[in-house]
Amino acid sequence: MDDIKILKGNIIYTKTKDEFEICEHGYLVCKDGKVEGIYQTLPFRLGGEPIEDHGDCLIIPGMTDLHIHAPQYTFRGTGMDLELLEWLETNTFPEEAKYKDVLYANEAYAKFAKNLKHSSTTRACVFGTIHRRPTLVLMDHLEKSGLVTMVGKVNMDRNSPDGLREGTQESAEETVEWMKDVQHKKYKNTLPILTPRFIPSCTDELLDMLKMVQMRYQIPVQSHLSENLSEIEWVKELCPYAEFYGDAYDHFGLFGADAPTVMAHCVYSTEEEIQRMKENGVYVAHCPESNENLSSGIAPVKRYLEEGLSVGLGSDVAGGSTENLFRAMAHAIQMSKMRWRLVDQKYPALKSEEAFYMATKGGGSFFGKVGSFEEGYEFDAVILDDSRLESSRQMCVKDRLERMIYLADEREVKANTSEEIKLYKKQKLNADKSVELLLLGHGSVFLQNNCCRKTLNTIHKYVILFQSIFSKTSKFI
Repeated sequence: MDDIKILKGNIIYTKTKDEFEICEHGYLVCKDGKVEGIYQTLPFRLGGEPIEDHGDCLIIPGMTDLHIHAPQYTFRGTGMDLELLEWLETNTFPEEAKYKDVLYANEAYAKFAKNLKHSSTTRACVFGTIHRRPTLVLMDHLEKSGLVTMVGKVNMDRNSPDGLREGTQESAEETVEWMKDVQHKKYKNTLPILTPRFIPSCTDELLDMLKMVQMRYQIPVQSHLSENLSEIEWVKELCPYAEFYGDAYDHFGLFGADAPTVMAHCVYSTEEEIQRMKENGVYVAHCPESNENLSSGIAPVKRYLEEGLSVGLGSDVAGGSTENLFRAMAHAIQMSKMRWRLVDQKYPALKSEEAFYMATKGGGSFFGKVGSFEEGYEFDAVILDDSRLESSRQMCVKDRLERMIYLADEREVKANTSEEIKLYKKQKLNADKSVELLLLGHGSVFLQNNCCRKTLNTIHKYVILFQSIFSKTSKFI
């Protein structure tokens, strides 16, 4: 028997970045966890099905936070008088070092998961810390929340405090052990994502090893890119072989293409970097409030949208002060106006439709068919009750949603739902860049690639690295 769910209310979503789709007092029908259709009048064949009538509430797709740091949630809204690199040294690293203590991690992550659950976010890409067991604690809490998330154990083997720096081999091996733990736990809603913090904190040797982990487990990648001018200059010093910041990731196969990737910020991406992101299908996590708070700059997000890059929104807590993605939408619009007025008049300011698209379908597409109410999309929905926002003016549904962008918080979230993921469907590699991995014995690997961009010498290097990382066990499947 089909599992049917029907919601009634004012339905609003986007198919494209350019306009809202609106059905007032309509019916949103879900069948077996997927959107079946939207109807102004319910079809006769569905007449006997139960209906959740949400009256005059707004029904929107669940939002996706493409970039958020769970261990930083404890100090959100503080320490905003510093730029990125000093902010990391002064605020972030000392706090993240505390998460070595599992009890501390458990208490902090419980609060993080609870508050994220009560927001408009139904999916998120989440940074943990370098600590394997505490990262599993984070994943446990997120799994219980019912949210669908990708969570990463962070990798750092240089340019970090003693208490927050791994050995190179240790970092790779701990990541493999973490992956084995994740597989053993058999999460339904919580997926792993490879998380080198950023180029300054990861040696070339570690990035080589992490590519092996990515290939072995076919997991996506998240990191930071071109956020701050000092950071970019530092990357030039550390990676003289790289043509630009993103090329340093791409040198190791961690920049889209066969490794689905989301990069946060992209404030100062060069022409070459933008083109490579476009070619490789790299997602941009636009984090406007964080870019303001840390004095990083204004990302050319309108250009990214116009040129067809995949763009979503990130709260970037604690660079951003809140997990509220309505706030992120408002900041995105406002900052784009400042960029248009003060920096570059070639691209106009964002519209509310575009900001909403980024928060829903734009970022959601990193998870698959997510973030819209089009037929066949995952049934993620948020019910918004805006009755608290009193007004004597009669407003249409579009106006009410725009008002929510600027005024709403968790108090307007009446309910949210996201269908459980039964199986993690591995992202298929591009046909002309596919890599087949055949395990041979004790962790060695044979690589078959008819059109691989790596040379045979590089492939041989990867074989050696596989042997090094996985030689301790033959049971890492």
